[in-house]
Amino acid sequence: MSNQNVVERVFESMLWRSRLIVISAVIVSMLASMGMFFLATVDAYFMLAHLGNYLSPDLMGDARAGFRAQTVTHVVEIIDGYLLATVLLIFSLGLYELFISKIDQAEGEERASKVLVIHSLDDLKTRLSKVVLMILVVKFFEHAISMKFNSSLDLLYLAIGIAFIGLALYLSHAADVPHSRAGEKAGDKS
Repeated sequence: MSNQNVVERVFESMLWRSRLIVISAVIVSMLASMGMFFLATVDAYFMLAHLGNYLSPDLMGDARAGFRAQTVTHVVEIIDGYLLATVLLIFSLGLYELFISKIDQAEGEERASKVLVIHSLDDLKTRLSKVVLMILVVKFFEHAISMKFNSSLDLLYLAIGIAFIGLALYLSHAADVPHSRAGEKAGDKS
């Protein structure tokens, strides 16, 4: 065996093992995900603990409406926190599957969520983009709740924003539909 082959094998081995550096991103993403789940759960606990104040007879008119709007905003923030935690979880699992090793339990279980099984970088990108889109929808909803409508132009901007959200959701799901429709058409011909 020549010196060149030995050097090449050693170098390729080191190069292949260098992918294991991704484990740091997997661990940090998983810890950040757990942190976001914790924050959102604590926020949910305190929001639920304060819901009893809504029954207070001292809360009238604008104060009740303000408390309600504030509570709805907190609910939206909680949803946003859980969605961000989900993005981090999917990212962590996806990086692990793509660079380190397949997760045997995820592949073997029939009940395992297909969202968490990542087969390619495009697969990971698609799953993450859909969750990020949902985060943006929730953020838009959060801002729309607190928006003051001073003119008809403000309502027009809100309607345009809603139309863009609808278009984005349609386009994100339209990419999945042609595969299933092609199967339906092939099934219809037989």
